[in-house]
Amino acid sequence: MIMTQAKGWHSRGYLPHFDSPETVQFVTFRLADSLPRAVIEGLRLADDGIQRIDRELDGGLGECWLRSPAIASLVQDSLFHSDGQRYRLLAWCLTPNHVHVVMDMLEGKASLGAIVRSWKSFTARRANEQLGRSGPFWHADYFDRYMRNEDQLHRTIEYVEQNPVKAGLAANAADWLWSSAYFRVDRFHERAWRPAVQ
Repeated sequence: MIMTQAKGWHSRGYLPHFDSPETVQFVTFRLADSLPRAVIEGLRLADDGIQRIDRELDGGLGECWLRSPAIASLVQDSLFHSDGQRYRLLAWCLTPNHVHVVMDMLEGKASLGAIVRSWKSFTARRANEQLGRSGPFWHADYFDRYMRNEDQLHRTIEYVEQNPVKAGLAANAADWLWSSAYFRVDRFHERAWRPAVQ
């Protein structure tokens, strides 16, 4: 495997990203049609743009391909694939049109950009095949924020795992099948996911 170097602060002309080994990262990526251009343009002018983007995404705009259990399983399994090898999953949540992930980056394994790119390229190809479609599946960019302290980390994990409740998708976080909260509850005859680092 060819290791990609962490880039520190960088941008591809979209959002700024911070890529560094041995950091805990909160990442959000979304489907290509999840926010119409008119909504994005309106949000750019708003002071509370990030919070309003979250509210718009939680509103379930677009085709919401992740609503399909087959597509959601594909994406969730891609998160599991390199857990413990390139990163350690701490929390995640899939909603119908976006994904939140909290992960601990492992030293010398892969850059944040390479990890997100591998999730998106693999799942886009497979999802488009299953849906019988072509064209962009994921939006080109992603949002990331590194965790500065334990308090921020705990609040972020709570935010991620409560997202289905906030979006009206589940009454309780542990009921949402496409989330780390679901796997934290002991269940008979099912894979009991636990974070690689307690």
